Amino acid sequence: MDGLLAALRAAAEPTRLRIVALMAEGELTVSELARILGQSQPRISRHLKLLVEAGLLVRLREGSWVFHRLAEDGPGAALIQSLTGLLPGDGDPVLARDRHRLGEVKRDRAEAAADYFRRNAARWDRLRSLHVDDAEVERVIGRLLPKRGIKNLLDIGTGTGRMLELLGPRAARGVGIDLSREMLAIARARLDRAGLAHCRVRQADLYQLPFADGSFDVATIHQVLHFLDQPAAAVAEASRVLAPGGKLLIADFAPHHEESLRDEHAHRRLGFADAEIGAWLARAGLTPVDTVHLAGDPLTVVVWMAAKPQSKVRAS
Repeated sequence: MDGLLAALRAAAEPTRLRIVALMAEGELTVSELARILGQSQPRISRHLKLLVEAGLLVRLREGSWVFHRLAEDGPGAALIQSLTGLLPGDGDPVLARDRHRLGEVKRDRAEAAADYFRRNAARWDRLRSLHVDDAEVERVIGRLLPKRGIKNLLDIGTGTGRMLELLGPRAARGVGIDLSREMLAIARARLDRAGLAHCRVRQADLYQLPFADGSFDVATIHQVLHFLDQPAAAVAEASRVLAPGGKLLIADFAPHHEESLRDEHAHRRLGFADAEIGAWLARAGLTPVDTVHLAGDPLTVVVWMAAKPQSKVRAS
């Protein structure tokens, strides 16, 4: 009773209820909320603190940035679902104005992300020209993963968020993690554009994922391993957060000799052999399910699929 009353008191204030309504559309920073609501950052921060303490919001730090989102777990999540279901639509002038300003914030995000991508586009285009068409790779990924019924999806090293955009419609909840704030800005704009409010991204270390064991039923590592010092450790950490029966999909390059990629694109590894990936999967407690080679010139993309064994039921 005490926890419920505290949560109700936290939400029962006009500005905080407006914040809850805005958060139903996705994650926001303090400065973005201040801009939308027309209030000072210190005042918005105090409101957010109360909502977080009541379990209605979750606070996520990314360097000097702090994002807030609606609680998805715990007692606060159930109350949030009820509150957002009761909120009036655009017929309410205050909420309509807030949503209009939220649209402006999202457009600014998209423009900033597009500018960053334009300034770095030559690098991405150079890499794409070396391997098989992205659409072909995505068709294979789409075929290997469940068409529907994914509860919790994790994209490790999400970059521009393309895997979340591709697979998000199949999942009840999607999370992408990356260390680069610039890439996360692009990913957020992409998710906004696609209307995938149930998918989010956050800054995190793929060697120390901020999730409990068995949190996800599907995880993807798309074109990430070749950047890493310890790719085997990344595979092991991905396995840790997979639930029994969960699936891990890895897409990366087969062994190649394009040394220029080390200097131009910071690649540490020039591709991976099937046996090497297979050994890492086995050590991580995963069982290989399928391997698909997509030949390009000069780079071949390989998609490896593995599964975590189901828990054994002990006979009574």
